[in-house]
Amino acid sequence: MVDDIRRDADARMNRAVDALEREMGAIRTGRAATALVERISVEYYGTQTPLNQLASISVPEAHLIVIQPWDRSALGAIEKAILKSEVGLTPNVDGTVVRLNIPPLTEERRKDLVKLVHRRMEEAKVEIRNHRREVADEIKRALKDGDIGTDEERREMELLQKLTDRWTGEVDRVGKHKEQEILEVG
Repeated sequence: MVDDIRRDADARMNRAVDALEREMGAIRTGRAATALVERISVEYYGTQTPLNQLASISVPEAHLIVIQPWDRSALGAIEKAILKSEVGLTPNVDGTVVRLNIPPLTEERRKDLVKLVHRRMEEAKVEIRNHRREVADEIKRALKDGDIGTDEERREMELLQKLTDRWTGEVDRVGKHKEQEILEVG
């Protein structure tokens, strides 16, 4: 029973790190990446649709993203969605494709992005700690109900802490990697 609870916590902590990695992929680094725009929601025939379901997105150069919609009538909606998004890029539409030039980041913008990375890292750590607290409560409840003994409770709490430390370390690794990408000039 307690093993199942711990495995479930491991899976939930893993999902928190996966979500963080997706969020980090959408943060601009001065280098073009499809992840910057893939999840932008475009109003397409009255329905909010992710951009990656409406167009092919490519990176032909280090500072350029090219978006080629499968339906040319979606060009205007794609342009409007990019302008409304938090990406901070201005689309250039030339009839069949949307081009996004990625300008180099200023030092001030780099610092702002690093702050954003740290804030997202802290949010992921809070989520992981919340999962730890929920599992710890379940372990204490199992002890109180007599399902496990005090030795097993202590052992499970230690294993839970090791699990938490491993996933918070993974959050740190993901965040430090993104921070290096942002601070890299080039």
